[in-house]
Amino acid sequence: MRLTRSHAGTVAVVGAAGLGLLLAACAPPAADGGGSGPAVTDAADVPDTPSEPVELHILDVAGNQKLTEPMVDAFVEANPDVISSVTWETGGAPDVTGIVKPQVDSGNLSVDLVLTGNDGLSAGIAQDLWVPVVDDFGDRLSNQANYLEPAAAMQDLAEGYGVVVTYYPSGPLLQYDPKVVTAPPTTPQELLDWAKANPGKFGYARPANSGPGRTFLMGLPYILGDKDPKDPEKGWDKTWAYLKELGQYVDNYPTGTGQVVTNVGDGTWSMIPTTTGWEIEPRTDGRLPNTLEAGAFDDFTWVTDAHYAAIPKGQSADKISAILLLLQDVLTPEQNAKAYDHGYFYPGPAVEGATLDKAPQESQDTIAEYGRDWYDDLIESAPSTTPLAPDAMVKAFDIWDREVGAGKYTEE
Repeated sequence: MRLTRSHAGTVAVVGAAGLGLLLAACAPPAADGGGSGPAVTDAADVPDTPSEPVELHILDVAGNQKLTEPMVDAFVEANPDVISSVTWETGGAPDVTGIVKPQVDSGNLSVDLVLTGNDGLSAGIAQDLWVPVVDDFGDRLSNQANYLEPAAAMQDLAEGYGVVVTYYPSGPLLQYDPKVVTAPPTTPQELLDWAKANPGKFGYARPANSGPGRTFLMGLPYILGDKDPKDPEKGWDKTWAYLKELGQYVDNYPTGTGQVVTNVGDGTWSMIPTTTGWEIEPRTDGRLPNTLEAGAFDDFTWVTDAHYAAIPKGQSADKISAILLLLQDVLTPEQNAKAYDHGYFYPGPAVEGATLDKAPQESQDTIAEYGRDWYDDLIESAPSTTPLAPDAMVKAFDIWDREVGAGKYTEE
C-alpha cells in the first residue's frame, strides 16, 4: 500500500513501512479536525456546503487514482472553502473489508471515501459498510442523469451504495506479436488451433486476480453461445469445456496481470487476452513494444467495467457534504474527460459529452499515438453487458480454480 498527500495538485510519496502508524499519523481523524464532526444519523442533517473546509482521506483499491486525482485536485483548487487537502492511500480490493470494517465498527473513521471496482464495492455491501449514497442523496448527484448507457447499467449494479465515476467497455480483446502470430484468430476455435500449434505461447492470468483474465472468462460464454452467460454453474458447458481444452497448451497462469505483461514483453508469450486499457497503457509507458497488434473475435460482446466512489458508514455531515459536491463536479464532462489519462481505462469517462477534445492535451496526444481507431467503432457497434453478479462471479472463480487452473497457479 501507498500513502500520498495532495494539496490541489502537489503530491508527495510517503513510505509504506509501518502502515498502521502511518494511517494514524497521516490520515485525518474522524472525531476532530478538518470540519468532520459527529456521524450523520439523518440524511437531512447534511448541509449544502460544509461548515468549514474538510480534509479528505481517500482509499483507492481499483487503480483509480491515476484517473480521478486530476479531477479531485482541480476541485480542491477551485473550492478551498469545501476541501482543504486530500490524502490518498492505495491497496487491493481484498483490503477493503480489512481496512474499512474495523473503522466502521468502532465508529472511528480515518478513510473518508473509497474508490473501488465492483469487487470491493460488493464486499463492502455484504459487510454493510457503505452509506446508501444514491438513495439518500441522489437529488444532489443530478449529473448521474448524464451517464452513458453502459455506465448507467454499471451504476445499477451498485444498489445505491456507490457512484460510478469512471467506465470502460473493457473486453475481451486479443493482443499479439504480429511477427509470431501471422494470422490472428477471429474465433475461439482459431485461437485454440493456434495455441495447439504453439504450446506455451498463449496465456492469461488467474481470473480471480486479473481484470483481463476475468473479462476473458466472462466474455467467452457470449462468444461461444452458451446456454446462460450469467450462470457459470449451470449455463457455461461450452465455456468450461473450451477452457479445459485450451489449458492443455498453457504452461502456467500468473496470479496478476503485471506478470502477463512481463511475459509478453520478454517474448515468453506471443498472444494474450486483454482489455482496451491493458492493451494501450503498457505500450505508452514502454512495458510493451508499440509493434504489438490487437484484435477482436467476430462474434463479440463487451463485458463492461467501472470504478465506484463509496462512503463508509459513520461519516460526518460536513464530510458527506464535501464529498457530494466533489462527486457532482467529477461527473461534469469537463472534469470526467480527464479519465482518458494514458489509456489505462480507455476511454474512461462515464458521462455524455466527456469527449477526447475536452481531455488534457497530453491525453489527446497519447491516444492519437497509441490508441486504435477501430476501438471506437467496436464500442459503438458491438453489444455490451455487465459483469457477473458478485455471487455468480465467486462461483465462476471457484470452478475455474478447481477445474481449469488447478496445479498451474499459485494461491495468494
